[in-house]
Amino acid sequence: MKLGRRHLIWTGAGVAVGALVWLAMREKPLDVDTALVTRDTLQVTVDAEGKTRVRDRYVLTAPVAGRLQRIDMPEGTHLRAGDVVARIAPLPLDAQSVRQAQARLAQAQAMAREAETRVRQARASLDQERRAAGRVVRLTDAGALPERDREEASLSVRLREEELAAAVSLTHAASADVEQARAALLAVGGGAPGAVVSVRAPAAGCVLRIPERSERVVTAGAPIADIGDPGALEIVIDILSSDAARVRAGAPVVIDRWGGEKPLAGRVRTIEPAAFTRVSALGVEEQRVNVIIDVADAPAELGDGYRVEARIITWERPDVVVVPVSALFRVGQDWAAYIVADGRAVLRRVGIGERGGVEAQVASGLEPGNRVIVFPSDQITRGRRVAVTR
Repeated sequence: MKLGRRHLIWTGAGVAVGALVWLAMREKPLDVDTALVTRDTLQVTVDAEGKTRVRDRYVLTAPVAGRLQRIDMPEGTHLRAGDVVARIAPLPLDAQSVRQAQARLAQAQAMAREAETRVRQARASLDQERRAAGRVVRLTDAGALPERDREEASLSVRLREEELAAAVSLTHAASADVEQARAALLAVGGGAPGAVVSVRAPAAGCVLRIPERSERVVTAGAPIADIGDPGALEIVIDILSSDAARVRAGAPVVIDRWGGEKPLAGRVRTIEPAAFTRVSALGVEEQRVNVIIDVADAPAELGDGYRVEARIITWERPDVVVVPVSALFRVGQDWAAYIVADGRAVLRRVGIGERGGVEAQVASGLEPGNRVIVFPSDQITRGRRVAVTR
């Protein structure tokens, strides 16, 4: 009896010691960060930095060689078309220079005629776009088209209106060039001592920059001032040519970090047809393309040459299963992710659709509600015990 009891005691002690050894040698759970697989709207974007610039910028140049009088007006001065910006006392010219002045006058007159033709074309395009927008509005009211078509039609009309305004500004600029060329020719032909050529603003706007204010002798074509409307802004960004192939004119753009609290909305107006080479910070040559973006309602605080960040939306779809890109990794040729099930890491092969900067579309392998491990380290293996920290 005593021997049996002693045997039980020793057996129990052995089991306890074995259990303690097993617990000591048992693998400790690995702390991991996780995220949920959810249904959400996924946007695929092309992100890049850019800067603003005045859409219709006029570089006012000297029409003749001569002595430029001091320019006293400060930057930011608002001008009307035809206002005098600078005055030049022309230098005496020979017969050849007179013929050149006559040629410049003829060229300016030809440019004025071309500008008038563009105004007629822009006005006809605007009328056509307004008729098309009217049809879209009627179909939208009848429920035959989605509301998005109405918004796009309204945007197209606004863009055509801006094109007409730009064409009208070009006619004003061309008329000012004609007047300057004619005044220069008259000053030279008259040969009157003390004759002065007035350099006038080609269009309404404000003075953006004056390279040099002091009185000095200038040659014909020397820049005098930059004039433009700071309220009519566009954004230029340069992106990789491989990304430019996925961007289409009219694509929506979200403009961030321009200095205000809320992002701005924009549209891609055009993708320039020619790429250029630029060396990156890592010393790698890249082929890049300029993309021009129209800002729908540019705030007054946004000026010329301001830095912005733009996100061009190339693909968007609501109610898709998404997973953080940080949870994905390669296993051979396939994508995979670890999910947490019963305190252990379980490997799942994942089919991926479109990929955004932060999230990717799940085609197969994961379901909403799955908790995936983000930024998985090489310490995680199949079946490894894990402890979720967040």
